[in-house]
Amino acid sequence: MSSEVAATRDFVARRDFTVIVPAFNEAAVVPDLVRELREAFEAHGLDGEVILVDDGSTDNTAEIAAKSADGWGAFKVIRHPTNLGKTEAMVTGAAASRGKRLILFDADLQHSPDEIPRFLDTLAEGWDIVTGRKVGSYDKGAISSVYNRLSRRIFDVPVSDLNSMKAFRAEVLDGLLLRHDWHRFFVVLAHARGATVTEIDIELLPRRAGVSKFQGPFRILVGLIDLISVWFLLLFSRKPLLLFGGTGLTLAALGVLVAAGTMYLRFLHPMIGFDPYVPPMGYRPLLYLVMLLETLGFLLVGFGLVSEQVAQVRDEIEALRKRGM
Repeated sequence: MSSEVAATRDFVARRDFTVIVPAFNEAAVVPDLVRELREAFEAHGLDGEVILVDDGSTDNTAEIAAKSADGWGAFKVIRHPTNLGKTEAMVTGAAASRGKRLILFDADLQHSPDEIPRFLDTLAEGWDIVTGRKVGSYDKGAISSVYNRLSRRIFDVPVSDLNSMKAFRAEVLDGLLLRHDWHRFFVVLAHARGATVTEIDIELLPRRAGVSKFQGPFRILVGLIDLISVWFLLLFSRKPLLLFGGTGLTLAALGVLVAAGTMYLRFLHPMIGFDPYVPPMGYRPLLYLVMLLETLGFLLVGFGLVSEQVAQVRDEIEALRKRGM
């Protein structure tokens, strides 16, 4: 590629984008955040916008941000009346943006705004999503490593860090449902729908002020439950009969085996079947177990068949939506 073509590509890449900054109680660092974002825009010739989404802060984050950005027309503040979460802040920012490319940037300045051009340039190479792979000391490194390894193995995504700075084309969000706290699985869900993904190394800087909003054993439990939920959604939502039908048939087959064992003990094993000391209940508990297993088995198969019809209707609606009907 000639230097002229590369320069033209980089010029186009650094226009028409939006930096989305979710922020919750980050008043101590917001002045530095606004100043460094503005300096990066000027230093790298960036022609885009910044949307800071104040997610129900109680420390005047929004007011401080607006005052710090006074006179900078590319900076906008949107407020949530209550704390909804990072995922909701991301969705709010994306809905309000005008850019064709979006960058998710944390307000704590643990990544430098000077990384923004690298993400835009990598997107310009044709990728749908670019994620950052953190390089540096990380307080939650062990937990994050386990989480990312599990996610990569379960979901087969071609990146090693799912919870870092990201850039992506705005259309990637079209039709993508992100539930509470599912910003961590945004890359997984988009990749499952065919989005191309790559990653670049970015330096992780020390937090300047405040504390992380994602810490504690409860957050670990929530993350694990969310991982299972996304796994279930991607694996079985398209083919629910695989889960419900498979489980139901397994229970029904187990019921048949218990029934066969009961018949053997009752009629074909004289030493046991005709033992005069058999309790008054006899083999009735085993018969109850057979009835339970068969009932549950066939109910699950029926539920699976109904779920298949629901999945079919959903796919037809999605197909109509994509055709613009």
